[in-house]
Amino acid sequence: MCGRYTNTRGPEELNDRFHVPIESDAGTRRFNIAPTEEVLAIVAPKGEREARLLRWGLVPSWARELGGAQKMINARMESVTTSPAHRRLIPTATRRALQLADGYYEWLKPERRSEPRQPFFFQVDLGIPFAFAALWTPAKIGERWVHTVALLTCDARPNRVASAIHDRMPVILADRDAQSAWLDPAVGAEEALALCGTLPAERLSAQPANPAVNRAGLPEEGPELLSAPPRAGM
Repeated sequence: MCGRYTNTRGPEELNDRFHVPIESDAGTRRFNIAPTEEVLAIVAPKGEREARLLRWGLVPSWARELGGAQKMINARMESVTTSPAHRRLIPTATRRALQLADGYYEWLKPERRSEPRQPFFFQVDLGIPFAFAALWTPAKIGERWVHTVALLTCDARPNRVASAIHDRMPVILADRDAQSAWLDPAVGAEEALALCGTLPAERLSAQPANPAVNRAGLPEEGPELLSAPPRAGM
């Protein structure tokens, strides 16, 4: 799974990279994005690509409450065409999204349960901005509409860098052609899923991250999270 990630660039650089106007800092310059927060994504609900803030944690269109959204931050690629929450979203480009990022965190399970998990920070092509393949939908909760998103995950085993830490990894659309195709209305479910292969290992790097990123619910932000702090006495 993927439960934390980064989007550290500002609007200008993201605009240059994705060629979509980004009008504010909201969702940018982030070093510790967590579930249920508003995240920056590119969608095309009317055929034209636009940047939007979406709540991370999918709430299906038929839902009547937000409960459980935090558990639906990811959608497994293997079941996305059969899952009731996702199967109606994947066939149409108007419900596919590019969830913008430039890195993500994953945790290595310790050999002993008493030991803390060590976070690792992953980057693509030494730190370029990229997009997670994602699905989004509106839902009316009470008297208000919410717009939520879940990113796709895939088997990490074909990628030796990712699989050394975890058996799952996010579906990363690193190249502009794949990003454009993901939002192309001419691309159906089968073709869209064909874009969702495991990123090659030579394009992914990992390094130990600061354990402070583990602190859910606290405003832990800043570049110091991206690498492990030096050991005392060193």
